[in-house]
Amino acid sequence: MSIKQQLQPPPGQADPLMAKREEDRGVSGSGAWLEAHYDPVASLYTFPTCMALEDLNRDGDHKLLVGDLGSGQFDMKLKVYKGIDLMYETPLLDLPTGVCTFYMDTTDPRTPAVAVASGSFIYVYKNLRPYFKFTLPNLQLIPTEANLWAQVKEDKIDPTVLREKLESLHNEGTDVPLTVRSMKFLELEPEDFHSFVSVFKHIPLKRQSVITALSSLKKSHAEEDAVSCLVLATENRDVYILDPEAFTVLAKMTLPAVPVFLCATGLYDVEYQLTVACRDACLYTIKSGGSFPKYRIPLSSQPCGLQRIDKSIIVGCMDNTLSCYTPRGKCLWSLRLPATITALGLVDHPPRGFRGVAVALQNQELRIYRDKYLVNSFITDDVVVGLKFGRFGREDGVLLLVTQGGGLVIKILKRTVTFEAKETTPGPPRSQQVTLKIPKKTSVFVDQTVRERGNATAMHNTFQRDLYRLRLETARAYVKAVTTSLTPITSSQECSLKIAAQVQGLGPLFRLMVSVQNTSPSSTALDHFITFKCDESLYHIGRKFIQMPLLVPQLTYGFETTLECLDDMGRTEPISVFILKRGNPTPLLTAVINMPVSESVIVV
Repeated sequence: MSIKQQLQPPPGQADPLMAKREEDRGVSGSGAWLEAHYDPVASLYTFPTCMALEDLNRDGDHKLLVGDLGSGQFDMKLKVYKGIDLMYETPLLDLPTGVCTFYMDTTDPRTPAVAVASGSFIYVYKNLRPYFKFTLPNLQLIPTEANLWAQVKEDKIDPTVLREKLESLHNEGTDVPLTVRSMKFLELEPEDFHSFVSVFKHIPLKRQSVITALSSLKKSHAEEDAVSCLVLATENRDVYILDPEAFTVLAKMTLPAVPVFLCATGLYDVEYQLTVACRDACLYTIKSGGSFPKYRIPLSSQPCGLQRIDKSIIVGCMDNTLSCYTPRGKCLWSLRLPATITALGLVDHPPRGFRGVAVALQNQELRIYRDKYLVNSFITDDVVVGLKFGRFGREDGVLLLVTQGGGLVIKILKRTVTFEAKETTPGPPRSQQVTLKIPKKTSVFVDQTVRERGNATAMHNTFQRDLYRLRLETARAYVKAVTTSLTPITSSQECSLKIAAQVQGLGPLFRLMVSVQNTSPSSTALDHFITFKCDESLYHIGRKFIQMPLLVPQLTYGFETTLECLDDMGRTEPISVFILKRGNPTPLLTAVINMPVSESVIVV
């Protein structure tokens, strides 16, 4: 009997799982997804942190990389899937804790490297071949422990005495723990002491930590194929940032607890921020240049997933809650889910401009949220423990799921689907139903009330006068901005554009960078051009007129021109950048650039 026949229900009996799927099609349902592939016996055992999607050969065909846990004690492997076929696998010496891809250098051809965190090492593969192995720095040893193993090496003490002294040292509870060798030695039976000591006494004693989380951080540019640094967290509560070429430690930070999840944003050479979820049920944010966390965000329970979308930190906890925080620790919203969270992953779909999170639950349900709104949900055949969304093969929106039984599910998002955020619970939000704690009336409050009663008319007149003045100033500023098109964003029935301009260089030769984005959800923009206005006796612009192509919605277009400062006396004047539409003399948008003081030309 085939696998398909085994999964079918008996004749005349409805499949309860399919009935549940049909029932869920109201809010979203699995009708938004195409069932591409399902292999219940793929023998994959992994988590979201050990899954990655990358175009390894730069041929447009994205592969799936999986750090397979195997049985937990052996058969750990790095597997690479091309489509539904396993194209490459290599054994690992320890359990993988993270898999990520990054670009090490700028040499051609630009092929990404694969980093796998396993035990105390990071294995780097280039072109699916072993390239480099990074080892965590050795930690401080207890002098007494090192002295005991040195005496064993010289046969000054026997293994029984070694066992007694190590056990007393362990019971003392020192700040520095014993090494792994000593802990394993304490677990042995007396008849195994001599064989263990004879094997390890000539090997140098070392204490190393293990890697608990792995991520990547762009070094100096934000492009997709820019050079990135590896960021790793260890069991010893340390966070390291590694150089992408030499694999040396560029920065080291220390946390109050053991980290389990890690997100890195920004640029290492400019400004970056690390968000770390630790075992003490807290989030910590570390900014560039700091060795310790700047903000501490307490959670309701231990974290089981962490994602960052722009300036929002979304974390899933073991008490069935999904919460969103700002980097400073303010809770924006929190949702109570019907079951335990088993996996949390980012859903980034640029063709539709959608960014959200996918949450897998213990009741075999998978939900997709945009902010706090549920936009899609469906039921799976098994509990999902690993998920990854992105470009797979040559398809943009592919959701890959790894089930608890080792199965692999591949779903493709339909190109006509648009996720709409809707409030699922009617009425006001729950935050408005919380009873406020009103403080007791103090003597200062009573005196203030008496003063307001005695001067109510004068206070009301003063308030009204200031309010009318504020409204007048606001109206004048609004009319000025509309008539002169000084706003950086315009919205009309025809088009909706956004402009940003900046200047680069020290002078006297500068480069003007102008970025334009069509913020309209569906309509395109045509017949627009960019022009500049400046003091011609002070500046000379290379291209005063730039014709823009057809502007596709939600895409950012970059334009540039050269600018030369003609003055050597250090004078500066602002430069205006206009966006106009053919046939309309009034600018649609205006951006003002405050020019810096130009460096003088040095003649040698």
